[in-house]
Amino acid sequence: MDSAAPPKEDGSPPLLACEGLSVRYAPRGPFAVEDVSFSIGEGECLGLVGGSGCGKSTVARALVGLERPAAGRVLWRGSDVASMDGEGRRGYHRSVQLVFQDALGALDPRMRAGDAVGEALLVHRRDAYPTRAARRARVRELFERVELPGELADRWPHELSGGQRQRVGIARALAAEPRVLLADEPVSALDVAVQAQLLRTLRRLLDDAGLAMLFISHDLAVVRCLCPRAVVMDRGRVVESGPTSELFSEPRSPFTRELLDAVPRLRVRRGT
Repeated sequence: MDSAAPPKEDGSPPLLACEGLSVRYAPRGPFAVEDVSFSIGEGECLGLVGGSGCGKSTVARALVGLERPAAGRVLWRGSDVASMDGEGRRGYHRSVQLVFQDALGALDPRMRAGDAVGEALLVHRRDAYPTRAARRARVRELFERVELPGELADRWPHELSGGQRQRVGIARALAAEPRVLLADEPVSALDVAVQAQLLRTLRRLLDDAGLAMLFISHDLAVVRCLCPRAVVMDRGRVVESGPTSELFSEPRSPFTRELLDAVPRLRVRRGT
């Protein structure tokens, strides 16, 4: 199977990797994810594609420590995260941030949008922004980065649109000044026009900040717009990986072909 990230010429390890990652939700239950391996290089946008329930979100949660692997390793710059000391793990969790699919559920309904982002600054960047005034100024900067008007910082989550809430979630992740974003289906609940706007924002963030990203989606067409490489999962396992252009033109896995067949195609009758 192809590597999900080409090795560097100098032989240095990838930025983030998992090796043989397996997760189960009960001690003797079936694996939700089994023997998943891939890696992400500096500045790379890697797609993780599969149908609902295939284990994509479980992989992301395991990468940030919200699920405990039953087997396998998560590696940060070649070092096993499980073997890191407290300071090393804190640095890792600042560097790898998850953007949740359910933006409304991920935001505290009792906390204004700006305060949600400010809380992340308080947790991860207290030394850099020690005062409330400094954090509020930084929140405004982060809102600008994700193309949100600053006045929305004073809104409650239920007062924001779906696209606006998702941008707040991205701003909160960026508050930690990460090196990798794990974007779990960030556009799946949005209409097509809002999807396109948010994808442009993510593309700009990748280019401007040099971020790497794991972009999780069930939609190969969306992944093709953003990711040069992709990993395809089915029933908790990786079934194919490689350049996105090859996955579209010469898929090897029957499941990848099924995903491609599900991509909508516009058919126009002649003479109409």
